[in-house]
Amino acid sequence: SDAHGALRAISFLCPACYQLIVYFERLVMVAGQKGLSEGPRERVLPRAVARPLPAAAVPATLSCDYLEACNVLEMSAKASAALSRRCLQHLLREAPKTTTRDLDDQIQEVLDSKSLPGHLAESLDSVRVLGNFAAHPIKSKSTGEIVDVEAGEAEWTLDTLDGLFDFYYVQPERTKQKNEALNKKLTDAGKPLLKS
Repeated sequence: SDAHGALRAISFLCPACYQLIVYFERLVMVAGQKGLSEGPRERVLPRAVARPLPAAAVPATLSCDYLEACNVLEMSAKASAALSRRCLQHLLREAPKTTTRDLDDQIQEVLDSKSLPGHLAESLDSVRVLGNFAAHPIKSKSTGEIVDVEAGEAEWTLDTLDGLFDFYYVQPERTKQKNEALNKKLTDAGKPLLKS
């Protein structure tokens, strides 16, 4: 407790993973009211945003950047979006082997190749627009204020990364494993193997 109110810890176990979840809630004095009223609540454990971990097929360097972007999302949407863009730039260099230097140009290179499914191409193009808000101060034409990246927009970038991880790493690995299993059956049966 202090002159402005009190801080209360609230804890419970996650019903899915049974890990401890802890919030701090500020209890504040409100003029004209007796006692303390509930104020803002902040999650302190776990700090990370609850998102699935990248699949094992995703390279470790990309997974690390992705998880760091997840971990800072609650504290700073701008920082999360910037880290996500860094991860995206690495992914576009590694998987589709883009040759341009600038992320905007890399995204255009991938879009021009028409190799992505439509929904993923649309998301990637949207990330380009969102990224400009994170990286460069842009003013609203109606209010003149700097337009900030919001948590939902930063999460959109993470969602797009999830989709790209699935497209470039997870699905090809699943197909490879299925083909290897089928080739083993074909070999055992004395049949010709699948064509690569």
